[in-house]
Amino acid sequence: MAKKPKVKLKLKTHRGAAKRFKFTSTGKIMRGHSGKRHLLGTKKPKRMRKLRKSTQVHNADVPNVRKMFPYA
Repeated sequence: MAKKPKVKLKLKTHRGAAKRFKFTSTGKIMRGHSGKRHLLGTKKPKRMRKLRKSTQVHNADVPNVRKMFPYA
């Protein structure tokens, strides 16, 4: 019998992370703000406008996020 060649398996992207993080063209990782789901009546409009924009992932969290994106 002939031996089968060892095949490297493809790594899968973490689907939950794929929905939460986006990569910029320069390689930065962007995320959305939290705090927009409920109790919105108590939050000022200025605060809600700022929460709408995405922000950069903190440097301490970048290695963990990158692990979830093997090909990004």
